Amino acid sequence: MEDTFVLAGTTFSSRLIIGTGKYRSNDEMKAAHTASGAEMVTVAVNRVPLDRSSESFLDHLDPKMRILPNTAGCYDADHAIRTARLAREALETDWLKLEVIGDPVTLFPDNEQTLEAAKVLVKEGFIVLPYFTDDLIMAKKLLDAGCAAVMPLAAPIGSGMGVQNPANLRIMREQLPDATIIVDAGVGVPSDAAIAMELGADAILMNTAIAESPDPAAMARAMKLGVEAGRLAYRAGRMPKRLYASASSPIQGAIRP
Repeated sequence: MEDTFVLAGTTFSSRLIIGTGKYRSNDEMKAAHTASGAEMVTVAVNRVPLDRSSESFLDHLDPKMRILPNTAGCYDADHAIRTARLAREALETDWLKLEVIGDPVTLFPDNEQTLEAAKVLVKEGFIVLPYFTDDLIMAKKLLDAGCAAVMPLAAPIGSGMGVQNPANLRIMREQLPDATIIVDAGVGVPSDAAIAMELGADAILMNTAIAESPDPAAMARAMKLGVEAGRLAYRAGRMPKRLYASASSPIQGAIRP
């Protein structure tokens, strides 16, 4: 049952997007990336030597993976816009994960500043994938601004708490049936990934859950399977919930005492 993932005209076989931070070594990162089957990897622009003057994890990425620069560490629209422009020049890509953080403790995004930056960057030809709180109205505004997808959080970045507001994601899927929804931040274990996909997410971006595992490669493969299982379940359709029991075996024609 072929089920490819199309984003901004590019087709992906994997619905898992991974990151590059927090790994204990480049070899560990490479092994996890391979095990994940992911075809896109996000890179924090503010933490790499974009002039390639010194070795960095960029030198250890699979060249077949699409690099998705992100504006992590930006706290206002202007900073995010400047960072995006720098990334496009250095990494030769129009793709961008847009992050504008509003609070240094929770790392919750500033939705208004994100929208402001998105409007500018879309006009400049960027393929913008904005990270924001799981807010339906903001999702609509970001899509109206021309964003290629929306990336609502499941829980605070790096928390591993899983999907905290499943109703919000379900409503977003139902109200935006044609939008590309990528759940970003908060996934901790494969069952979290499966739940997000069962709610109708098109893909999931994660980093900490894999990188901080004692065995990142094994966790990456587990996440791959969790994403695939959740997606297959969503496509298959769940049974209805019932208040009372319903016998698994039919009783018509059964032998009675």
